[in-house]
Amino acid sequence: MKRIQILTLALFAFLGFNSCSEDDEKFTISAAGATEAVLQLPTSGTAIVLDIASPQAIATTLVWDAASYELPTEITYTVQLANSGTEFANPVDASVTSDTFLAWTNTALNGIALSSLSLTPFTPGDVDIRIKSTTGSTGAEATFSEPVTVSITPYTTENPKVYVVGNFLGASGYGNDWTPADAVALEASGFGETDFEGYVYLNVTSPEFKILPTNESFDGDYGDDGTFSGTLVQEGESNILLANSGYYWIKANTDPLVSTYSAQQTRWAITGSATPAGWPSATAEDQDMTYNATTKKWEITIDLTANPDDAFKFRANDDWAINYGDAGSDGTLDFNDGTNMTVTTSGTYFVEVDFSNPRAYTYTATLL
Repeated sequence: MKRIQILTLALFAFLGFNSCSEDDEKFTISAAGATEAVLQLPTSGTAIVLDIASPQAIATTLVWDAASYELPTEITYTVQLANSGTEFANPVDASVTSDTFLAWTNTALNGIALSSLSLTPFTPGDVDIRIKSTTGSTGAEATFSEPVTVSITPYTTENPKVYVVGNFLGASGYGNDWTPADAVALEASGFGETDFEGYVYLNVTSPEFKILPTNESFDGDYGDDGTFSGTLVQEGESNILLANSGYYWIKANTDPLVSTYSAQQTRWAITGSATPAGWPSATAEDQDMTYNATTKKWEITIDLTANPDDAFKFRANDDWAINYGDAGSDGTLDFNDGTNMTVTTSGTYFVEVDFSNPRAYTYTATLL
């Protein structure tokens, strides 16, 4: 009898608990009386210079004192960042953890700095950091630590670029004349280099242009020193002037010890034993290509042969001074490389050469 009574009481207790759970739709822990987390490291004023040479090394470690609530509960911490002075109007939730510390590698923090906070590479930027604390309780209010302000200097491994802006942008299919956002990029040969190059279509009778450090404004723009002999200057500069419209190979070196530019007009052709005319000679001409302003590619429809000794290359101005081969047989063009290109099947091909991405020039040969 006693056992039956105990079971009955247990059943009522179980049913009563379920009834309360069903009646109380949400069990919440109030933030009233809660203690927010306290960020101990880094401290305000800390300068974090991210190291490009050690991407997986620890750039900084965040350490904070735990938050507390009226009742014991599991707490989730979100590390939030924001550009300094924005009062976290658009916070970046950088990481979520149940720990009270977080280690950031150079590459992880660099990605946040560039992609989420839009900081400028190699330029210190002030960032506010705070810790958001929440519980597993539905509807519970979050608490926030007092923010700290640190300086973060990100890096980039991308090749540097400068931009050509001028009176040709509209007529050449790039955008609006003299608009930095529509300027055409030139790219350096590697990280930290200043030897910029690229191909630009200048489809106006008398092209004029300047070279910009960014495609955001004219700040720090480069122009001619007034002698029009190929010298770049940033103070008292004139527009760079060219005599004719055309497709130009533009180079610029912004090293203060060099500060030069050049603009060479180019006309492109395919040539080689795989083409109907063969390799160029006194009696054989290059097979001229046509520039397509819509696709921004040079193109030609041509018969190509796939005999063992047949090959082709691309060159400018009926001369070998500017020519491209394909050293890796991967569709990527290599400047003045001796590796010829081939096709595996003889037939009529639609061939395109794309110089629109500086230093990443490509070609395709599509069998029709």
